[in-house]
Amino acid sequence: MAGEEAAMGWFAVGALAAGIGVALGAFGAHGLKTRVEPALLDVFETGVRYHLIHALALLVLGVAQARNPAPLLQAASWLLLGGIVIFSGSLYLMTFTGARWLGAITPIGGVLFLLGWAAAALASMKVTTS
Repeated sequence: MAGEEAAMGWFAVGALAAGIGVALGAFGAHGLKTRVEPALLDVFETGVRYHLIHALALLVLGVAQARNPAPLLQAASWLLLGGIVIFSGSLYLMTFTGARWLGAITPIGGVLFLLGWAAAALASMKVTTS
């Protein structure tokens, strides 16, 4: 995707991710309370929280890319999406399966989030100093 197409693509990905996050949050609040232990429900809620925060960030990055199609903004978008999949996804899987070893994978998603935010910050600095 190039330029405006990429920006709209990332906005759409963010919107879709946000919708999925809301659906998962509702499922957790209404469908999981009686099915999983409270500690795992907390794990699920953490996954949803980070999922939604980063879905909103993808929306913002989509808007930012419409104004400035910088490669670092593209990288930030991919990194945040990867973070949602790995960080939140591992927490969702842990909740559904009870496989606590999945917690060893979760920090990889956290690192992707950090790298995504760093890429967004670097892109911002390039724009303001140009």
